Amino acid sequence: MTVQGLPMVVPSEDLPPRVRIHEVGARDGLQNEKRTVPTEVKAEFIRRLADAGLTTIEATSFVHPKWVPQLADAEQLYPLVGDLPVALPVLVPNERGLDRALALGARRIAVFASATESFAKANLNRTVDEALAMFQPVVERAKAHHVHVRGYLSMCFGDPWEGPVPIHQVVRVSKALMDMGCDELSLGDTIGVATPGHVQDLLSELNEEGVPTSAIGVHFHDTYGQALANTLAALQHGVTTVDASAGGLGGCPYARSATGNLATEDLVWMLHGLGIDTGVDLGRLTATSVWMAAHLDRPSPPRTVRALSHKE
Repeated sequence: MTVQGLPMVVPSEDLPPRVRIHEVGARDGLQNEKRTVPTEVKAEFIRRLADAGLTTIEATSFVHPKWVPQLADAEQLYPLVGDLPVALPVLVPNERGLDRALALGARRIAVFASATESFAKANLNRTVDEALAMFQPVVERAKAHHVHVRGYLSMCFGDPWEGPVPIHQVVRVSKALMDMGCDELSLGDTIGVATPGHVQDLLSELNEEGVPTSAIGVHFHDTYGQALANTLAALQHGVTTVDASAGGLGGCPYARSATGNLATEDLVWMLHGLGIDTGVDLGRLTATSVWMAAHLDRPSPPRTVRALSHKE
């Protein structure tokens, strides 16, 4: 499915030699689908992603089924993939979710905060500070069990209700997540309005306030076609963890203006062309997205998938 010798590799000295892709298609992608995907299909999707070389695959979310019915089968799904030799983070919203995850042997969890009051209210029905207070015991207990904790932060660049989000506001919540014990921070451009200069300014400000680049991942949506440009800006700053979704699956169920995640295939094409190692087999990844798209009864939209799977 791949074209021999393409993309042509032209390295750049100011970029990291390797990037870890944090694959979110099985969780962030499928939670936004109108139809419920069978548990066995989700498990096979994760297994195929692992076979394609992805080493971090977000598996599911231990939230109340009323909130995200598409992921109501977390207890059934996790044991089907728990034997894979890859990292399988799961999202937990509270201590009850943590209990469920720990009971199944999860070793990596994520909590999901907001940089804005409007989204915190829409997503968690709490203020920003109330949500942080809810996460504090979750993170503390997870660390006590030697579990890796990722802190997601939504609305880092713009909010559909509040408009532009001041950088100092994002930095405050970012520091709160790191100070409570998160090992990693994922900066989310939930509605896809970021631009490269904005990305670099936020990263610089976080560094100045004591948040190291090594602890930061980026999570861009492609609403305005800026996801790859923003990713490149983050790489130039030294970021080496990038979130992406196979087949461009996902968006955000609580923000209607949020369209698809950065497609993993588009990301891998760009990274490989820059000579950056990902460990991902692009042909196998593309085949996986085409396979999942068939289960969802629609074509896979990423341009790289369309280009590589096109048949005369």
